[in-house]
Formats: sequence, structure tokens, C-alpha cells
Amino acid sequence: MNLKEALAQLESMGDEGRRAWNLKPAPHGIPAGKLKQFGCSSGDLRALAKKIKSDHALALQLWKSGNIDAQSLAILIMKPKELSAKEVDTMAREATFYGVADWFNAYVVKELSDIDKETLRAKWMKDKNSWAARAGWNLTASKINKGGAAGKAEDASDLEGLLDRIEKEMPKAPPETQWTMNNTLMAIGIHHAKHRKQAIAISEKIGLYQDWPMSKGCIIPYAATAIPAMVKKQK
Repeated sequence: MNLKEALAQLESMGDEGRRAWNLKPAPHGIPAGKLKQFGCSSGDLRALAKKIKSDHALALQLWKSGNIDAQSLAILIMKPKELSAKEVDTMAREATFYGVADWFNAYVVKELSDIDKETLRAKWMKDKNSWAARAGWNLTASKINKGGAAGKAEDASDLEGLLDRIEKEMPKAPPETQWTMNNTLMAIGIHHAKHRKQAIAISEKIGLYQDWPMSKGCIIPYAATAIPAMVKKQK
């Protein structure tokens, strides 16, 4: 399948309802902006990716289109290990829709070597680009989660320093960055009992996501309530 055929297939899978949904402000406040999109469902994208299989050259062409459905398909058919750290850094800044950014972090960044991930994490954590910063905080949260209570995978991070940054920076951070900063706050509170009260206090002080729509049986991302709920769930 070539680029023209892939884009045509994506366009045929588009849905007006999904296009409208993508343009709605999300509960976490991340703006959709002026999206280039067809409005494809994730299920349809996965089915098409399964049909195409791996095609790294096509994936790079789809990515460059800037269309969020094309970029999502690109993530599913590319070969992450063929990307350099520099290319991943550039692409993290180009993934400016939260759905694409989350897939990119989950399927592409995750496949980097530990050295490259740590190098990019350190760079992104200081980055002024809000989407690169989102990726950096996502890696930090993942690192803490993998380390668990022992913190073995998280030894390069200063938890006190992270909590201080979150308390000072999260209130004014862009919504896309706030999301993964909050994930880091929850990771610290869940896995590090020593810092749990402080993490909860920071969440209560900032109040981010406290008005998140509640569904029965679900844990909302308001860290002050999510942390104790997750700790209880893990016992």
C-alpha cells in the first residue's frame, strides 16, 4: 500500500461524529486546536495496521502528513528500533494531539534503549516545548511505577526535587504537560509511602482534576483521592 492509497483508506473510514468528538475540549483541558483528521476509530486503525503489517517507509510518510489518523496508523506500522533518538525527539514535538502523543509514548518511545530513554527523559524534563515535556514526565512516571516501593528503576530521580517542581510548576503548566506531571505525582504517592502525605497535600493544594466527571467504580485522576484508592487496591 502506498501513501495515496493509505490516506484514501483512512478517509473512507472517517466518521463525522468522531471528528466532532476530537474537537471537543477534553476533561483534562487539552485543546484539540486545528486538527487535520478524518475521524477514524482506534479499532479501525488497528485493523488497517494489521492488514498493512510493518512498513516503516510508509509510516514515515504518513507521519509527515500531520493528520492525526495518519500519524496514529504510522505509529502502529513503524519499526521503532529503526528510529534514532534524534528522530524520536523531533517526532515527540510533532505529536500535538493527546491521543497521538499517548500512542507515540506507549509504542515508540517505550522501545528505545534504556540509555536513549534516559538521555531524552533528562532533556525533555527541562524542555520548554510542552509536548516534549509531556513525554519527559511520562517517562519519569513510568520509571517510578516500574521501580515500585523499592525505587530500583528510579534511582536517578530526586523525589523531593520532583515534588517541589510539581508543586511550583503544575498549576501554570500547559494542560498537555499537566497530565503527565500529575501521573508522576500519583506514582510517587502510590509507590513511596514516605512521600505519600506530601503528594496528597500537593494535589489538594492545586486541585487539578478534582472536578473530573465521576463514573461508578472508576478512580478519577485527582491525585488526592486516586493515591489512597490505588494503595488500597494494591493491598
